[in-house]
Amino acid sequence: MNDSMSIPHLIMNASTVVQLVMLLLTVGSILSWVVIFQRTFVMRRARRSHQVFEERFWSGVDLNELYRETPAEQETQGAEHVFRAGFREFNRLLPKTRSPQAILDGVQRSMRVAWSREEERLNLHLVFLATVASASPYIGLFGTVWGIMGSFQSLSMAQQATLATVAPWIAEALIATAMGLFAAIPAVIFYNRLSSESGRLLGKYEDFAEEFHSILHRNLQGRTEPATA
Repeated sequence: MNDSMSIPHLIMNASTVVQLVMLLLTVGSILSWVVIFQRTFVMRRARRSHQVFEERFWSGVDLNELYRETPAEQETQGAEHVFRAGFREFNRLLPKTRSPQAILDGVQRSMRVAWSREEERLNLHLVFLATVASASPYIGLFGTVWGIMGSFQSLSMAQQATLATVAPWIAEALIATAMGLFAAIPAVIFYNRLSSESGRLLGKYEDFAEEFHSILHRNLQGRTEPATA
């Protein structure tokens, strides 16, 4: 391949606008891969943590003991965070009111807040991936259009229209398109994958909250049922 048509040479000698487009796409691609690796690690750790906690929860351990075993709220995550928030509210309201419904409503509100925080934590930076996935092809297309415009300008100024006249402009235009796709495709794939994984985990947290709410409901019913002679 002629050195003048090599990709590094074309990038270095591209117009300033196309170089800026390529730089923007490169930065977006690098940052999206950072997000991909970081979020993948977070999801894997969340799956492991949920499995360990659920095994412990359904092992028949006393709820007060399990609550004492859980770390501080800032260090908990997933179903453990939902459990700690709900059980803390349960213990706070139990000596203050005799209404089981008031207690259960308070527990449900606390677990809902904890669930919302987990949703925010799991979906952190996924919007950035979606932005890169949707915007990169258009940014690359802008570079392509600019390169094609440059090729037409060079044709208008050339005495004789040859392929060598327009080839560098068209080549840099196509490189901009390729870089847009290079940034967008991984972002699309991993955004869908990570969003799906986040949705599954949040569904498990919600199921746990419902089951835990039912357990507390049964416990309160057992306390309020009148004794039979």
